[in-house]
Amino acid sequence: MLKNGTKVISKKELHYVVEDGGNLLKFKPWLGDAFSFLYDVIMAKSIFPNKFGGDMNQHYGILRKELQGVHEKRVLELATGSGSAVNFLPNDNQYTGTDISPGLLRKAVKSFRNAGFTNAGFYVTSADNLPFDDNLFDIALCILSLNFFNDINKVLQEVKRVAAPGAVFICSVPVLERNKVRSTIRGTLYSEEELREICKEHGLSYETIPFKNGALLYFRAIM
Repeated sequence: MLKNGTKVISKKELHYVVEDGGNLLKFKPWLGDAFSFLYDVIMAKSIFPNKFGGDMNQHYGILRKELQGVHEKRVLELATGSGSAVNFLPNDNQYTGTDISPGLLRKAVKSFRNAGFTNAGFYVTSADNLPFDDNLFDIALCILSLNFFNDINKVLQEVKRVAAPGAVFICSVPVLERNKVRSTIRGTLYSEEELREICKEHGLSYETIPFKNGALLYFRAIM
């Protein structure tokens, strides 16, 4: 499952990438691990609906409908967070979650266990340098996180590398033209047309998922 030369150490159900010098690869989460317990509260009280102008239950419903037919697949999620995918991904899939925050991933471990997932692994890693082998995953998810990545092109390069031919990248992300409440949303906001062009540049076939929920755009890109 890991690409050649990659070493990991497992601690408390999380997998950490080992650097060449033998140290664990570490990152600086935007919220900080000390405050990871507040993540879900912030999402419910501040992001939905205040920042996005959308509804969290509708958000989960849209994704649940998109993924309802996905069973026994190899699923990769970028920026797993506290494990919100349990609200829309069937639990018979082989799930691999990634995030730069060990604190959030520890919450995700509990969420996936409680949701009945029996084949789930969690890796402390960045989305632009994934430790996995080529052509591995059938589905890739990026939910409410694409705007936070420093280099979206590197991220899509990695997604395409680790995804099997014909795999689908499913994403939800706030976009400029849907931000009707004119709120300040963290990260880099793209337009739908910009995202379409970026996907095209990486050889991905872009399709809008035709639902509206505040500032959020839902789309799929086929490898």
